[in-house]
This record gives sequence, C-alpha cells and structure tokens, in this order.
Amino acid sequence: MGRRASFSRAPVVLVANAFGTWLSQALANLVAARGYRVHFVLSGREVLDQAPALRPDVVVLDADLPDIDSITVCRTLRQDRAAWNMPVMMITATPATKQQRLAALKAGAWDYLSVLLNPEEVTLKIDAMSRLKLEMERALEQSALDPASGLYTLPGLERRARELTSDAKRRHAPLACVALGIGLDPKGAGESAALSGAAAYAGQVLQASGRTSDCVGSLGQGEFAVLAPGTAPEGAAKMAQRLARVIEMAGPRPAGVPPLRVHAGYDAVADPHDTPVEPATLLEHAGTALHQARAGTGERIQAYRA
Repeated sequence: MGRRASFSRAPVVLVANAFGTWLSQALANLVAARGYRVHFVLSGREVLDQAPALRPDVVVLDADLPDIDSITVCRTLRQDRAAWNMPVMMITATPATKQQRLAALKAGAWDYLSVLLNPEEVTLKIDAMSRLKLEMERALEQSALDPASGLYTLPGLERRARELTSDAKRRHAPLACVALGIGLDPKGAGESAALSGAAAYAGQVLQASGRTSDCVGSLGQGEFAVLAPGTAPEGAAKMAQRLARVIEMAGPRPAGVPPLRVHAGYDAVADPHDTPVEPATLLEHAGTALHQARAGTGERIQAYRA
C-alpha cells in the first residue's frame, strides 16, 4: 500500500463485533497500525450508547451482531440528527448479496462489503471515509450555519455581528447580545448525560421564540447567543429574562430531557455611532457575563461588568 498523507488528527473508528473474531483481528492489523483510534464494542446496543459521546469518524458494523440487527442499528444512528454525517460501513464475513447491499444502503450505510474478498479494500475505504469526514468537519467549522440544528455557528455569529454592528451604526440604532447557558435543574432527576439532548431542545425553543430579526447561534456545548438589533440596554435585560423563562417553562419536553435551569449574561450599546464598539465585543461581553453568572452565587441573569 502506498504512503498516504497524514491526517489532521487521529480518526476515531467505532467497531461493533464479537471481540477476537475475524473483524477485530483484521482491523487491528490493517487499521490500528495506521494511527487510528479504534474502539471495539460487542453489541449494537453499545454502539448506540457510545456513539453520541465518542463521536466516531467511521462506524464499522458486523452484519451479524449478537443483539440488534445491524440494519436497525444503522437506521437508528441515522435518526439522530447529530449523526447525519457519520459514515457507517457494514461488513459481512461471507460474500455480500445484492439484497444485503440494498438493505444496508437504504438504512443509510455508506457501504456494505465482504472483508474476505479483499481485506485491503476495507482499509482503503475506511481511510477514504475518514478523510472525507475530517474534511466535512473542517468545512462545517467555517460554515455560518450548522446544517443539523439550523443555528448560527461561532464564525456565523461573528459574521452577523459585523453586519449588524455596521447597520446599527449607520442607523444610530441600539444593538444587544444575550448569552444563555443551559444546565439541569438541581430539583430535577436528570443526569449529566442528558445535557446533549437538553441543549438541542433549548436551541429549538430559542429559534421558535426569537424575533425574526434576531440572530440565534451556538457559543459552545450548552451555550447560545442571541444578537438582537434594535434592542437597548434595558431591553436586553428583559430579553435575557424572557428567553431564560421560555426555555425553563416550555413544554412538553421531549423524552429524556429533564427540567432545565438557565443562566444568562448580556451586553448592549444604545448607539454604536456615538459609542463605537467592535463587532465581536458584544459577543465576548455577553459570554463573559454568562460565565460570571454561572460561576457565582448571585443573580442567574447578569449584565456585563468590566
């Protein structure tokens, strides 16, 4: 096999099969030696449980899993919006039939093949899928919108901040930013593992409850920012209170999402023309105020203070 260019980071491969069988032995020899981080599990249930946290670049499924049918596992992974771009390869120890390949592809697999026909083909395809996944990941990091959630990404928020600041300066209009942090209500029965689903739910609530002129985006895991044109400092405080209350009180919550507790920080400028402000400053100040609110024992909603 010819020398391949190095990866930007070590790709993560999640493999589901009976440990010590043909598939684990083949991948240990052909894939792990090339710098991959390979995680082996023994069942389809373990794939579904571990994939959200592990966030593998490629999932390799033995066609004959001991508990859940591999087609069902693949289809379930595809139902998770966070896994829309996760390559799934299904492999059989016997020659693959046309019906098996079609069923796998319809379930969302990227490929279905027999490792016994050409073991090197497995390595090459995992290599190609990993490279494509990492390229997609890099592109998404620079994208203005997250295609899964519809929220602005951090680069997108920064771009919109520049546009909204320029417009507010031209019109002598106020501009505000509210940052919100999602946590679990200590009175609820939720576990920390539920934060991922809670954050996705909170993002949906923010999109549904915001004004059409507002720009809603993600600052990081469980943290959001709302850029609000035409909102003065006193309005920013009211907006932070309203959005926090909406997230906490909205319902019914999806299954697995416990009661939520929201902290918020905000900053605003009455007239960027008279009080010049850098486009990224409002985002930074609102985020700082949020972190101060989350770290302190005082008010859960705080204005930025230098």
